Amino acid sequence: MPLPFRQIHLDFHTSPAIGDVGSRFDPRKFAATLKRAHVDSVTVFAKCHHGHLYYNTRRPERHPGLKKNLDLLGRQVDALHSQGIRAPIYVSVQLDEFAAERHTDWIARQADTKLAKAGGAFDAAWHVMDMSSPYQDYLAEQLAEILKVFKPVDGIFFDMCWNQRSTTPWTIDAMRRCGLHPERDEDRYPYAAQMAMAYMRRFRQMVKASSPRATVYYNSRPMAELPGDIPLIDHVEIEALPTGGWGYAFFPRFVRLARTLGKPYLGMTSRFHKAWGDFGGVKPYAALEYETSQMIAHGARCSVGDQMHPRGLLDPSAYEVIGRVYQRVTEREPWLRRAKPVTQIALAHLVSGVPGAPESWTAAANGAVRMLTQLRQQFDILDPREQDFSRYSLLILPDFVTVDAKLAKRISAYLKRGGALLATGHSGLSPDGTQKCLPQLGVQPQGLSPFLTTYLRFDPSVNAATSGPATDHVMYERGIRVLPSRGAKVLARVVEPYFDRTWEHFCSHAQTPPAKLTRYAAAVLRGRVGYVSYPIFSAFANHGNYPYRQLVQALIDHLLPDPLLRVDGPTGLETSVMQQGRRTIVHLLYYTPERRTPTLDMVEDVIPLADLHLSLSLPKSPRRVQLVPQRRDLPFTYRSGRVEVTLPRLAGHQMIAFE
Repeated sequence: MPLPFRQIHLDFHTSPAIGDVGSRFDPRKFAATLKRAHVDSVTVFAKCHHGHLYYNTRRPERHPGLKKNLDLLGRQVDALHSQGIRAPIYVSVQLDEFAAERHTDWIARQADTKLAKAGGAFDAAWHVMDMSSPYQDYLAEQLAEILKVFKPVDGIFFDMCWNQRSTTPWTIDAMRRCGLHPERDEDRYPYAAQMAMAYMRRFRQMVKASSPRATVYYNSRPMAELPGDIPLIDHVEIEALPTGGWGYAFFPRFVRLARTLGKPYLGMTSRFHKAWGDFGGVKPYAALEYETSQMIAHGARCSVGDQMHPRGLLDPSAYEVIGRVYQRVTEREPWLRRAKPVTQIALAHLVSGVPGAPESWTAAANGAVRMLTQLRQQFDILDPREQDFSRYSLLILPDFVTVDAKLAKRISAYLKRGGALLATGHSGLSPDGTQKCLPQLGVQPQGLSPFLTTYLRFDPSVNAATSGPATDHVMYERGIRVLPSRGAKVLARVVEPYFDRTWEHFCSHAQTPPAKLTRYAAAVLRGRVGYVSYPIFSAFANHGNYPYRQLVQALIDHLLPDPLLRVDGPTGLETSVMQQGRRTIVHLLYYTPERRTPTLDMVEDVIPLADLHLSLSLPKSPRRVQLVPQRRDLPFTYRSGRVEVTLPRLAGHQMIAFE
């Protein structure tokens, strides 16, 4: 069964101190509310973080506030199925307060042996269970009963499944049997990952043995490690509540990874003003429209998170907003089904042990995603060690990508076949920045710069519209000193300061001013290979300095002279290109998140844009160009392999179909 487009994730983490659970649940009103809101799948709860069960069972974990004989989950599933709505079932994995209170020895322990808890000893926070303890068998017994009672299930959504380090006797003994050292954190994490994969395999086998067509998904996994989880899941759910701590940069980053892995995928936001369980908080319609539009623009299905009131009631105001956005999705589905992204750039997804590199791939990835999005480039994120990048026109190695002999060989073959490469920072060099691991780079590395802060001076040959003001642009991150190789074109040079700022000698309020133009290159081109001597994507993520984007644009203009899409407009304009059979669909999005509190960005208003000129590369002229779902024709011209159209007005999100 295809993954539904319009889903609800219906949280129900309900304290045992609440005594009227489900007392006002009306299955007809429940199903009618969801049907009216154009919902086609609802994830409903068997077991919550409090460790309680919400169906008829003799197990002591049944919620004490549920009226006798009230099968809340069963009535939800039946009501949804009566309306043709799918009903996968939720199971909390590593959070279980009921078990934690009765079996403290099952609680995971930190390196200092303190109980693992999402907060202090007296904070209102969950304990984390140790999956090496008997708790795993306890959970398996619960799962077996759920699968028996509700057979066949539509699916099981397992939550809270990260790689939990622990120092309980259960984990210590298991690590020793594996030849690992529990006193070392560098061993504790690999064991935690190994344990997670083991219980994920176990539970998946249980689900499939009971309900072969059921979907299985494990949530709260490390998204950067998603490729390794793919054999154990049937689809990908990208949980990203922009106002709940994830921000608006999280989904665009990981959807570009998820869509390369061969499984259906969806984005999960929420109706809440902030995060999960924000009762009484309903976000503005414009925000939910933006978030769901962003999902479908990248080929994802949509999921909106909600939490049912303990009495079994849905919030009508929330479903009025959800219904409006899901009606939009419904109207656009004819142009969404079986549509696949069209991309030209592969952005490498790798983490390295380079000294000075970030602990995770976050900074380089966020900077690259933001920059390439602002440049309207069409790109995917993939692991070049494991995935095929030969179909892409350009491969980007951002900032800290270690290139071993095997990867270097693959890249060399790719370049010989006509591919292009852009490497930045340490990528393609030895960890100390003194040797090349990719002979095609047009530089002679000289090691790390002795200066933390230096300056970029664009070469006069760089287009003034690209390079911006003719000044020395500050670079806040340490770079690598490189000399251009013979035949390399230098696009920017390094200007070094008088000295680095220290307590012993400093100048004014910030970095020391520039002193001299050096012979070191900041950016070079040689053939179809470009190189930037700074971790420029991390720098863009950390500092947002626009000349960094302009330098990358100048390089991409040489390496990818015929981009798939060009659109005039502000840098906040987002684009994607999808292929649906012989039809090409361009998505344009312009919404303006505003920083409304120190930690919360909000979209409340849609600011329209007028007269956007768009140029799309197509091998032959289309028969027609239409605004969809409006089905309004747009005049167009076709010359030199490109379709030129002007969009009279963009209000939030617009799809343009090239037939």
